[in-house]
Amino acid sequence: METTVLTATNPATGEELDSYETATEKEVQRALATAVETFESWQNRPLRDREKLLHSAAEVLRENSQRYATLMTQEMGKPLTQSEAEIEKCAWVCEHYAENARQYLDSSAHPSPPGTAVETVYEPLGPVLAVMPWNFPFWQVFRFAAPALAAGNVGLLKHAESVPGSARAVADVFEEAGFPEGAFQTLLLTVEQVHDMIADDRVVAATLTGSGPAGSAVAGTAGAELKPSVLELGGSDPFIVLDDADISAAVETGAWARLLNNGQSCIAAKRFILHDAIADEFVDRFVAEVESYTVGDPMDRETDIGPQSSQAALEMLDEQVNKTVDAGATVLTGGEPLEMAGAFYPPTVLTDIPAGSPAACEELFGPVAAIFSVDSEREAIELANETRFGLGASIWTEDRTRGRTIARQIDAGCVYLNQLVKSDPRVPFGGIKDSGYGRELAGEGIREFVNKKTVWVE
Repeated sequence: METTVLTATNPATGEELDSYETATEKEVQRALATAVETFESWQNRPLRDREKLLHSAAEVLRENSQRYATLMTQEMGKPLTQSEAEIEKCAWVCEHYAENARQYLDSSAHPSPPGTAVETVYEPLGPVLAVMPWNFPFWQVFRFAAPALAAGNVGLLKHAESVPGSARAVADVFEEAGFPEGAFQTLLLTVEQVHDMIADDRVVAATLTGSGPAGSAVAGTAGAELKPSVLELGGSDPFIVLDDADISAAVETGAWARLLNNGQSCIAAKRFILHDAIADEFVDRFVAEVESYTVGDPMDRETDIGPQSSQAALEMLDEQVNKTVDAGATVLTGGEPLEMAGAFYPPTVLTDIPAGSPAACEELFGPVAAIFSVDSEREAIELANETRFGLGASIWTEDRTRGRTIARQIDAGCVYLNQLVKSDPRVPFGGIKDSGYGRELAGEGIREFVNKKTVWVE
């Protein structure tokens, strides 16, 4: 099979950064063989050794933070300060599993007849293929890799084609930290090669973070091969602000929840559902808040919003906004690409959004907030659930009991009260409906790719 050349392009300037060739069939076969060979010894490595190596990975990340952060910013455009924060979060997840894997993987006892002992033990499965996106080039990988490696599995990474430098750098982290060859390998693959790898008997499971179509393809191949998979897909997260909310806090956090990572996050606040009693005040203050964000060179530490990840991403977002406006929506601020070099789109706020328009039913992957007004708590819940997605939700109310009651009625994998939706190594993360299945992080995440084996001793 002929190789394909992948070109990394700086979306802030259009400059070509570097080019990379996809893996040959021979290289893929060698990687699979190495993964199987390494797994045989890695699974039997004492857990304390794996924990120490994860601590070393955290040290490597921090020691090279500036280099890795600059690479991310150049390849996909997030502001440098946010890239630095992403590297720190990756170090955190490594340390979290270094310190908690033993507890997560402890065997659990079950009731049994007198004279018997029954327990569940958690054993690794083998090589796991991870298909990862460009928007958090390091974090998405490490939130899979840290628990998978701690559990005794080995990892194979197929990263997004637009961030090949980051893909290679991630593998370098584990190599520099002292992990054995084959514990974690990066392969620059085509879509066809991904299908073949999942179907290969040596790959035991797959995980994907990305689009719905990509998730369906991976799940279809894994399902046909009777292999477990975890999918973390898109979202159209509601940000519900009730009549008794702290408006100042909701506005400030809501703007950040929509605009962080240049608005390119599956768990970003996308649909702002406001109670009529506070809607006008919230909208006025929210528009002023998002207009205060600085759009510009992502390498400048004063920049809040960099470019979209590519010209194609910019054009897709612009098309969705135009279709929504053509359907009858009102633009309160922003609404069209900026006249500057690079794929820059301004913070945008839309209101009067018609049912069935893109802003009402699709995921807008960029700095665009869709505003909806409701006249009751019940209507807010119904509108929040009126989506095919079910990743996260944020609810704002000063009445915590009221908030908890509403949270139980929201169709989502996670609900945050008076806080933005975020992933945290200490708590499970994942969605329902078209946002995927399975969980990452915490104990649930490390136990996704293990054999939950029952051992009965008579």
